[in-house]
Amino acid sequence: MSKQENHLYEFKNPGCSTCRDEQALGFEFSMAFQPIVDIRKKAIYSQEALVRGVKAESAAEIFKLVNDENLYRFDQACRVKAIALASRLGLNAKLNINFLPNAIYNPERCIRTTLEAAQAYAFPLQQIVFEIVESERINDIKHMQDIVDYYKQSGFLTAIDDFGAGYSGLNLLAQLQTDMVKLDRELIININQDKKRCAIVRAVVQMCTELSIEIIAEGVETYEEFCSLKDLGITYFQGYYFARPQFESLPQVDPDRLQEV
Repeated sequence: MSKQENHLYEFKNPGCSTCRDEQALGFEFSMAFQPIVDIRKKAIYSQEALVRGVKAESAAEIFKLVNDENLYRFDQACRVKAIALASRLGLNAKLNINFLPNAIYNPERCIRTTLEAAQAYAFPLQQIVFEIVESERINDIKHMQDIVDYYKQSGFLTAIDDFGAGYSGLNLLAQLQTDMVKLDRELIININQDKKRCAIVRAVVQMCTELSIEIIAEGVETYEEFCSLKDLGITYFQGYYFARPQFESLPQVDPDRLQEV
């Protein structure tokens, strides 16, 4: 048995098996991937793992099956599924994984499944970026701070997802020092024609620059939106303009789109 086969055996056998047991959820799911590009390097920076059904059903259909009783198990299973697929597909960029803040009861214990999955599938820990789903109400901000701190100490990057669309906004950013924030699509729609959105994003860029936080503009759909955001100093982008999510595969970005920068 090879070293990797041995890791896989240990991973699929006794340990935190109930945390990652998809059958225990009572439903199956898979992942699609969508790239995040770095226009400075004209390359894909990361691929975000997005929940889908096994027949490519939408994330909304899967989340209908998630409740308080299976939330933790679902969160853990998502991590394993994302890492396993990314490894199988040969991802050599970073991997963005969403996590549900209220599913984490103990950072040290709850990261164990992720560490085991990364080892089992030979996926480098330094390539993993955890995104906090900011649209979910965070019940205990101190607990969230402990999670972010522990993840960063463990070598992971962290990001606030959907920034500007959730419950906490600037208040959350003031209390959590993540490595990145992802601007929500609502702040980006037609920003090239909207002075208010432009002013808000400009202020966020200045604030994040002072805090040494990188910004990802997500949901970018048009060339005009891209140009306006680029002119405001943003260098990381995600959205249909560059590539749509692809089910169980790693989408590539049209080289011409990267050359436009």
